[in-house]
Amino acid sequence: MPSFRPEPYLASRAALVDRALDRILKDPGGCPPSLLRAMRYSVFAGGKRLRPVLCMAAAEAVGLRASVALRPACALELVHTYSLIHDDLPALDDDDLRRGRRTNHVVFGEDRAILAGDALLTLAFEVISNPQGLSRERVRNVPGAVRELASQAGFAGMVGGQVSDLEAEGKRPTLARVLSIHRRKTGALLSASVRLPAILQGVPPAVLSALTRYGRSAGLAFQVVDDVLNETGDARTLGKAAGSDKARGKMTYPAAAGLDAARRRVDELTKDAIRALAPLGRRAEPLRGLALHMARRTN
Repeated sequence: MPSFRPEPYLASRAALVDRALDRILKDPGGCPPSLLRAMRYSVFAGGKRLRPVLCMAAAEAVGLRASVALRPACALELVHTYSLIHDDLPALDDDDLRRGRRTNHVVFGEDRAILAGDALLTLAFEVISNPQGLSRERVRNVPGAVRELASQAGFAGMVGGQVSDLEAEGKRPTLARVLSIHRRKTGALLSASVRLPAILQGVPPAVLSALTRYGRSAGLAFQVVDDVLNETGDARTLGKAAGSDKARGKMTYPAAAGLDAARRRVDELTKDAIRALAPLGRRAEPLRGLALHMARRTN
């Protein structure tokens, strides 16, 4: 079997997602033009599409067709983009740069940015709950997928992690608190990315458990890498402000344990994510390759 090449895989799957997102956001009925422009501005701002690509890779691992997997994949990207728009607002992180471009509120104003984020979030649930073209068996699994996305994106997951992140600013960092924030703020949606196809497919509990373990370990590793890059990278490479975590007194893994320990933790988590995929065999090779790619990324 040829070795997995992450760059071509990411590019090909991201292109599929981009085309699907473009269809969804081409001309949604009743959407004010100014709102649609703000929504499309951030959705098509050049993101890596990591969450939807992980969703597509997990779909391959459980035998779910790409055409079916595109629906949760797009929903994940819509939720992720909404979270970035709101994160960048002056009331939260107050960032002027995202993915190398001016942030949404800088271009469209705070009012449109807030509403664009709201619209993307609600559109995500319209997309993932659409049963059109699904088999009867998979239609029965749609409510479970909707609950999964709501839970991982909401107060028990991403939003709760964001609140904890805000409340921790300026306080003495501890590993326990850092891990709690990271698992929810970033890890929850990354975990949902690999769980959603499995839920739609109705896989056995052991397979869902394996993907859950993979998602949690790979998701936490992703955020620890983010912490390291924010401290060691530069704005041109990252596409956003560097050094902002330390300036704001954010609770990060390097702040709690140091850069060397953070890098070791990424290695441990990545190995655990890969070990978790053993029950899925060769079909999970893209997920293994993506875990390594996320650990070694530079932006």
